[in-house]
Amino acid sequence: MSIRIVLADDHQLIRQGVRALLEREHFHVVGEASNGRDAVDQVTALHPDVAVVDIGMPMLNGVDAAQQILRASPTTKIVALTMHAEDSYVMSALRAGVRGYVLKTQAGSDLIEAILQVSRGMTYLESGHLHGRRGCEYRQAAGSRVRSTQPARARSPAAPSPRGKTTKEIARVLGVGVKTAIRTARPSCASSTSTRRRGSSATPSAKA
Repeated sequence: MSIRIVLADDHQLIRQGVRALLEREHFHVVGEASNGRDAVDQVTALHPDVAVVDIGMPMLNGVDAAQQILRASPTTKIVALTMHAEDSYVMSALRAGVRGYVLKTQAGSDLIEAILQVSRGMTYLESGHLHGRRGCEYRQAAGSRVRSTQPARARSPAAPSPRGKTTKEIARVLGVGVKTAIRTARPSCASSTSTRRRGSSATPSAKA
């Protein structure tokens, strides 16, 4: 069954390009919106599987629209498609309930994967965000959104070890998107933080 999508962006040319990309991959674009309020109305009326929303839309920005979308259609998964790579935008989106965050410059290669992953109840983030200084915070914010439908990310003793597995296999084990799995297969945020603290006196100039 084709994934049903509402697409929201205030630039018509971008909507046209993204729609062509999605339909080429056999997704079903059931509605379009040019501002945040229309996006909420479209989702409320159509209850799509996924809403792809721009962050910087008029009348209602993408973060506020995401919150209203989830109240109106809790089963709809939201992917942010945006020009904003700054940490503050990513964190705000995750806290609002966005499940995927894709930069427009990477839409051709990443948007399809993001839609597929969030449709399966996973969270999709760019690996660059997870390797940044707020990577642990991103994983914690995203983890709170997927815990009810996916296994916890910290492996139990009976859970399979990521060692020797492909990235896709690790993603399935951890309940995250493929790019996220590259990072989350490493030690947990808590252990990484404590390790940095233990080594901070020896290397005071090391970057976090």
